[in-house]
Amino acid sequence: MTQTIAPRVRTLVLLFLATTGLLLATAGPASAHAALTGSDPQQGVVVDKAPTQVSLTFSEQVSLSANSLRVLDPKGKAVQNGTPANLSGTTYAVRLHSGLPDGTYTVTYHVVSADSHPVAGAYTFSIGAPSKTSVAVSDETVGGGLVGGLYGFGRYMSYAGFVVLVGGAAFVLACWQRGAGVRAVQRLVVSGWVTLTSATLLLLLLRGSYTGSGKVGDIFDLDLLGQVLQTKTGAALVSRLLLLAAAALFIAVLFGAYEKREDEEKRDLTFGLAVGGVVVSAGLAASWAMSEHASVGLQAGIAMPVDVVHLLAVAAWLGGLTALLVALYKAPAETPVDSAAVRRFSTVAFGSVVALVLTGTYQSWRQLGSWSAFTDTWYGQLLLVKIGLVALLVGIAYISRRWTARLAQTVGEGSRKAPEKESVSVSGTGSAARGATKKGGDTKAGSAKAGDTKAGGAKAGGTSKRDAQLARQRAAVDAARQKRERDADPNRFGLRRSVFAEAGVAVVLLAVTTVLTQTEPGRTEEEAKAATSSSSSSSSSDASAGAVTLTMPFDTGGSDGKGVVTVDLDPARVGANEMHVYVQRPNGRAFDIPEVKIAFTLESQKIGPLPVVPDHITTGHWSANGVQIPVAGDWEVAATVRTSDIDQTTVSKNAQIG
Repeated sequence: MTQTIAPRVRTLVLLFLATTGLLLATAGPASAHAALTGSDPQQGVVVDKAPTQVSLTFSEQVSLSANSLRVLDPKGKAVQNGTPANLSGTTYAVRLHSGLPDGTYTVTYHVVSADSHPVAGAYTFSIGAPSKTSVAVSDETVGGGLVGGLYGFGRYMSYAGFVVLVGGAAFVLACWQRGAGVRAVQRLVVSGWVTLTSATLLLLLLRGSYTGSGKVGDIFDLDLLGQVLQTKTGAALVSRLLLLAAAALFIAVLFGAYEKREDEEKRDLTFGLAVGGVVVSAGLAASWAMSEHASVGLQAGIAMPVDVVHLLAVAAWLGGLTALLVALYKAPAETPVDSAAVRRFSTVAFGSVVALVLTGTYQSWRQLGSWSAFTDTWYGQLLLVKIGLVALLVGIAYISRRWTARLAQTVGEGSRKAPEKESVSVSGTGSAARGATKKGGDTKAGSAKAGDTKAGGAKAGGTSKRDAQLARQRAAVDAARQKRERDADPNRFGLRRSVFAEAGVAVVLLAVTTVLTQTEPGRTEEEAKAATSSSSSSSSSDASAGAVTLTMPFDTGGSDGKGVVTVDLDPARVGANEMHVYVQRPNGRAFDIPEVKIAFTLESQKIGPLPVVPDHITTGHWSANGVQIPVAGDWEVAATVRTSDIDQTTVSKNAQIG
């Protein structure tokens, strides 16, 4: 009774954790999958005179090529001068030709984010007055077409190959060591290795075209391949191939020397294979973690090992499930998968689900910026689908555990009757030849007595061959009978069905996970929407109308310590701004002080303080160019003024910026 209740309680707890634990994500900053958060000139704005450059600010650092940033005039002619450059942090700019005429200009960008995903887009601004343009303005799409489809297929197959390779090998070592000699299981693990290796080579060839032109003809461009090898993603793919060479050696030992060892000899080799397998598996998982979402943003040093654990848990659960399914359907009668192996896998699966819930909760916290992101973003919606599939999978696993318990009970009852059956089986098998000989014994005995010694020897030799052949036939018949009896067992049949259903859900879950890794995280998507919204609202009015002026009286407490500090921020929008600071006496007369500093804080999103130290221009006047405001919001602008070596104070006011 205890053995039945305990799995039920544990499974119900897991079902609850799987459906609610991942929903405990709280709002917090994270960064992955770059999004455009600011531009200068802004989208749709009309400027009085031609700018000398166009700058774009992203949510994270990006990789640029010579044509990553382009500016096109109304006729579609490129007017940028030189190649794009990094101004500071996440802001990139390209210089423009001088003397540009009035009209509407189109800015296009095509970059690769730090998490390996290509990002593209376009917008317009006007000089003097808007005009007609021959350039079709629409957000550029990357990663589409035939190359994008092949790349997505390659990603899915690489995940599937990893899951089958790692999970299948783990199932053999940890749950069913006799499975090392089963051909169907061997083929499964080897097919996982072949799939992962082929998919990795495919991704390596497609990478240059996928992040660039998207043309099929560029797949075999050796120059592009050379550029890919110099990127973080290219290095990760090459590392994966090297680790797969070590995995091939592991497979050869597992299904070669290990399978041929006796049970006692296997114990020593099992430990060595387990250590080596964990190292290689963790290295393969790290090739994803170190080049994709987990490698950038908040707490990357923690996120990468957490992602490795997440991937290993997925492989142990879903890959082991696949190996169990193959064993239940394809294992030969003389080497059936027993209930003990199923129970051991159930324990492994339980631990894997716990690890998935914990690591998945942490990753959700990183990738979702708010509760609304669950329903308002594509990433959040996919995550909800994934959570639902995990809950369904755990529910089916609970049914499988019940069938396992029944199967174990049946085997236990059968083992108590085994001595009687075994004696019958052994006597029947051992006397098979004797029974066959007895049927024709009189004739053979008579001829042996009547015949000469040589003839008797020949007949005896023929009889031994026939006996051996008959024994083999009876063994085959017995094996077929045992397989029929085993397959007729309702408990084993029920376990097969439930495991098959689990595997079907696992395939869909793996597909959703693959799409999720290519989707812009919810936090970044919402940040991009906010930046676009603020740009649109700002561009609806004159740029100078958005300037903010804050006047703040101060008193440092010392002699001549009273005055007024004025901060002008123009155009007070997301992106680069020009700031002027003026210090005056109470009577309105400008005067100098030893030091003045400004800091910007957005408390609602836990951003800042962002310090700015302006340059002294003239008496009572300080200035700073390119002051970056990352997102729109109600910012606190704090001014720290020092009127002597020891007299200092900080005054502040809030202002809506962006």
